[in-house]
Amino acid sequence: MASLLKDLYSPTFYDRLSNALAFSIPKFDKGKFIKVIFIPEFESKELKERMKHTSKVLHGFLPEDYPQSIGLIKKTITQLRIQGIGEDGLAYMFLPDYIETYGIDDFEVSVEALEFVTQFVSCEFAVRPFILKYENQMILRMQQWSLHESHKVRRLASEGSRPRLPWAMGIPFLKKDPTSILPILENLKTDPSEYVRRSVANSLNDIAKDHPQVVLNIAKNWSGLSVETDAIIKHGSRTLLKQGHADILKHYGLDDAGILLKDFKILTPQIKIGESLEFSFSVLNENPTEQKVRLEYAIYYKKQNGHNTKKVYKISERVYPAGATINIIRKQKFVLITTRKFHLGDHQISMIINGAEKEISHFELTA
Repeated sequence: MASLLKDLYSPTFYDRLSNALAFSIPKFDKGKFIKVIFIPEFESKELKERMKHTSKVLHGFLPEDYPQSIGLIKKTITQLRIQGIGEDGLAYMFLPDYIETYGIDDFEVSVEALEFVTQFVSCEFAVRPFILKYENQMILRMQQWSLHESHKVRRLASEGSRPRLPWAMGIPFLKKDPTSILPILENLKTDPSEYVRRSVANSLNDIAKDHPQVVLNIAKNWSGLSVETDAIIKHGSRTLLKQGHADILKHYGLDDAGILLKDFKILTPQIKIGESLEFSFSVLNENPTEQKVRLEYAIYYKKQNGHNTKKVYKISERVYPAGATINIIRKQKFVLITTRKFHLGDHQISMIINGAEKEISHFELTA
């Protein structure tokens, strides 16, 4: 049976960690540390709870003086590297949590610590309380990070300042006005690291949800600078494309005139949870010239209140020769996942060509 993610916090993990802590913390009691970690409630704790618990226990073994504690954490990270512990291990997220929890009132020490620690394990979540508390002071520091020699620090500048970072607290003032983070994205638009460039694209996509015109202007200004920059714009415009936003469709030359949907059929009009919806259709380019065609479909999932919620899925984007007809068969799985609960009954599916929603058909989901 596959191990649970929370089991990253295992006896083996804590043995390795405590060995590093014993090296860096004077008079560290490994036995006591392990005993305090594995309290009776430990087994019932989930991943985030175990992470928080580890941070809290560590706090009890560090000096009351916060800057001194940060110095020992840095020494511990250095020792972990010597021991061959790889970077970006999810279990080490308790280190950024320690900074977030115990250092929020010490701006200079904590910000310097975030810069150091993020090169071992990402601090994208931990930096956000500092943005909320210090606002532009923190954003200015992140602008400096965007020019850092380490690609991980540069990525922290863009990823940590995203207005809508998934699984993290939102930043209301950046949702309202993202102007202050645009210089960060500008500095990173030609970054040599794809890891960083994808973060820039994700930030643009966040901004597009509240300020589409800002992203449209950036798309115009960055277009054609390089293959990499064009990829950033395209990925950063994905929400606007799925929404069929007229200006972004025009920017990419996506016009549905003369592009016809034909023979749209649902091959499995009744499916059970765990099965796949199967459908087929044809697309005809009746124009006298080749045309770029972006194909998508939308599933209208039935909600508990009886209404439907729409989710768009991309099929392809390619150039269709003049007069060409393309035949397509697709499947959409209805397998239960943790982020979506299915409700039985009537559902809908529609085809979308170059942002224009075409024919809608119904299918039934049964138990």
